[in-house]
Amino acid sequence: MDDEPMPHRMISVIGGADSDIGALQTAEHLGEEIAKRGVTLVCGGLSGVMEAACRGAKKHGGLTIGLLPSLDKNSANRYVDISIPTGLGYARNFLVARTGDAVIAISGSAGTLSEMAIAWFSDKPLIALAGTGGWASKLAGAKIDDRRQDIVFPAETPEEAVSIAFRELGWD
Repeated sequence: MDDEPMPHRMISVIGGADSDIGALQTAEHLGEEIAKRGVTLVCGGLSGVMEAACRGAKKHGGLTIGLLPSLDKNSANRYVDISIPTGLGYARNFLVARTGDAVIAISGSAGTLSEMAIAWFSDKPLIALAGTGGWASKLAGAKIDDRRQDIVFPAETPEEAVSIAFRELGWD
């Protein structure tokens, strides 16, 4: 039917809570790019890359969802529109990785690594911003294991990362 609504498009942004200024600037730019394309941004809802990406999305009227590790809605950064308190601690990483249609990684430590692995297991397009450090840089262009034939798509810019997600999801 022509009256059927389009499925809601979402991209999960993952990355370090304690990333450097360059990674945070990249995250903010990524949030802007996601919002400009009319896609909802999903993240872990806290500080660092998550906050910077949400701030960028809000500059362009984007919708942001934060899947929080605690039960406290107020622990979300101020740029999160919809706070979902999971009470799951690090287990909420599973939800962050599974909620987005694609997952884009910036920098990151062990939490980001877990989200990247979950995205991989879930057959989600997984894109890593190569120059941002952490696990994103280490795995950009790599094949995590032999269960899938593709690689962690490397991207040099936020625009390229979102374009890869659109291409891989057939959203172009």
